[in-house]
Amino acid sequence: MNIFIIIVSVSLNAAAQIFLKKGMLEIGRLSLTSISYSQLIALMSNVYLWMTLLCYAVSVILWIVVLSRVEVSYAYSFLSIGYILVALAGYYLFGESLSAMKIWGIITICIGIYLISRS
Repeated sequence: MNIFIIIVSVSLNAAAQIFLKKGMLEIGRLSLTSISYSQLIALMSNVYLWMTLLCYAVSVILWIVVLSRVEVSYAYSFLSIGYILVALAGYYLFGESLSAMKIWGIITICIGIYLISRS
């Protein structure tokens, strides 16, 4: 049951990143030095950014449950699943690159997660 909660929490965290990217694709490029009033309204009214916050909130609540049950070094290693999910979602949803080096990195992460989950 703990691994299931970990995977759901990590998946929600990864989904938050995808919603955040989608929202920012709609809003456009922002500057750190000046955000206009219209950009602020666009940020506050974007449904994808609200979905981001919801995913993060539920993910944190689940993560708190996880950390109350298992060692942090065990649970934290599963956050690497997020890299895999986001890389694949970026490729399929946004047409981002998925080079051979990234694929090897994903395979390496999978091997590491498997080894840690067996311990």
